[in-house]
Amino acid sequence: MPLFNRLIAEGIGTFWLVLGGCGSAVLAAAFPEVGIGLVGVSIAFGLTVLTMAFAIGHISGCHLNPAVTIGLMAAGRFSKVDVFPYICAQLLGGFVGAIILYLIASGNADYDLASHGLASNGFDMHSPGGYSLIAALVCEIVMTFMFLFIILGATDERAPAGFAPIAIGLGLTLIHLISIPVTNTSVNPARSTAPALIEGGIALGQLWLFWVAPIIGAVCAALMYKQISAKS
Repeated sequence: MPLFNRLIAEGIGTFWLVLGGCGSAVLAAAFPEVGIGLVGVSIAFGLTVLTMAFAIGHISGCHLNPAVTIGLMAAGRFSKVDVFPYICAQLLGGFVGAIILYLIASGNADYDLASHGLASNGFDMHSPGGYSLIAALVCEIVMTFMFLFIILGATDERAPAGFAPIAIGLGLTLIHLISIPVTNTSVNPARSTAPALIEGGIALGQLWLFWVAPIIGAVCAALMYKQISAKS
């Protein structure tokens, strides 16, 4: 597919991930009377990836995540020259998703950006469960490692055809079930950057971890999968 088409698809997909995933946390989990809880938010994030994998996987590969793009490049599955354009498209799409989410959320008189936020990620006082920087760093590295490992395995040419979106979507759901209390779950720098840019403050100050950790985890997963899946 032409690069422009793929970038549009990545932008739309990441827009949907932020609007659907973060939106479920802000609109459907933040208010007690309609709260869907941790399980509901986890399922929502998984569904955004699952639906987009079926919708645009054949167009762009459905990365929706700078760490995935970099990890696929490290695994030899993606061209180096397309990494930067993909990341830019993902960041732009995610940011538009966060803007739309803020416009919707602010239509409720009880909503306040400072207190409710936009489901940004964080550690220490900005962690949902008060987890430390080290705990957040380890969690994000390991969870992104497993996410990339699932992606690489599910999309391997030797894997059963047609089931990759299901495995990847369920994998992301499980990751959220584990790590929402720790960091509010990133494993995706674009997903973290979008709300942080609007929230500012501590969300923006802690954003560095949600670039560094997912990229480390993704590259480690790429190297590991290449090693154990080699046909020798």
